[in-house]
Amino acid sequence: MAKLWRDSLLIGVKEVDNQHKELFSRVDKLFEACQLGKGKDEIGNILNFLEEYVVEHFRSEEDLQLKYNYVDYVSHKAMHDAFIKEVKELKRQYEQNGETGYLVVSVNRKVIDWLIEHVGKVDRTLGVFLKDKI
Repeated sequence: MAKLWRDSLLIGVKEVDNQHKELFSRVDKLFEACQLGKGKDEIGNILNFLEEYVVEHFRSEEDLQLKYNYVDYVSHKAMHDAFIKEVKELKRQYEQNGETGYLVVSVNRKVIDWLIEHVGKVDRTLGVFLKDKI
């Protein structure tokens, strides 16, 4: 099975990198379940995990940004807030409609695309900024 995490996503901050690896590991479980035709079985697990874990993870990143006066803090936090809102909307759809195929595809597309884009670009910039400070 293909793994979504790749070392090119490392930002150089151990705590944040470990949290990113955990996020990708959990999303991998959904991706793998989908490849086996069991995505509907895993969708509730990933949504519950994301709803709690991204808040914790984002707080860690944002605390570092505030501590070191990161110039892009406001826009970075806005991206985090928008993703939390997206996860809550996906969770609402899950609670309202159950494990639909459409929801599985939506979660895969939105979550995987967002994580790769955000970690690979936005968090990488944060990592460069933090490199000499931590």
